[in-house]
Amino acid sequence: MSISQWPMADWPREKLLAKGPKVLTDAELLAIFLRVGRKGANAKQMAKELIDYFGGLAPLLKADCQAFCAAKGLGQAKFCQLQATLELTRRYLDEQLRSQDIFTSPEKVMDYLAIQMRDNHREVFAVMLLDTRHRLIELMELFFGTVNSASVHPREVAKVALEKNASSVIVAHNHPSGSANPSRADILITKRLKAALEIIDIKLLDHFIIGKGEIVSLAETGKL
Repeated sequence: MSISQWPMADWPREKLLAKGPKVLTDAELLAIFLRVGRKGANAKQMAKELIDYFGGLAPLLKADCQAFCAAKGLGQAKFCQLQATLELTRRYLDEQLRSQDIFTSPEKVMDYLAIQMRDNHREVFAVMLLDTRHRLIELMELFFGTVNSASVHPREVAKVALEKNASSVIVAHNHPSGSANPSRADILITKRLKAALEIIDIKLLDHFIIGKGEIVSLAETGKL
């Protein structure tokens, strides 16, 4: 049965307009994005099949172009639409957070970092530069690859902090393997950065490690 043959109240778009997006299932939300189905399956049926094919909504949203387009009924046009939608979401959240005193809400910092860094397929070491009111000046990705005490240079962090007139910084890096547990190298990097920044009167507020589904704060665990 096509969606047009359902009671109108069950149409995903009409259901969203009447009750809001939160009541819709993952498949119904994806069906609205797809707009149309394919031969033998309406948009909602196709959405359910795609979620099953990828093993969940998150893997579907994270799929690269090749994997995405390999799924039946999808192609480069839909991939571009999806990537544009995800990037708009990231930019919206970034704009919201930039207007707030974000360090007074560590949870929002974690949410922000998760959105920006969790899906990287390689390790990335980033620096959040903050002004005197702890508002975000800029998030800068400085080092890439395996993050260890040899590859992260405190002088580079200090340099960008001075250039941007930051009064404090938060550093973060991701663990593509999934675990957010800090290693000995992570703790060593943190201590070296803290000492280097103190010399130029810039405070290191925290070091966040982003895993898959979890984020660890070295400040909260007493390792800063």
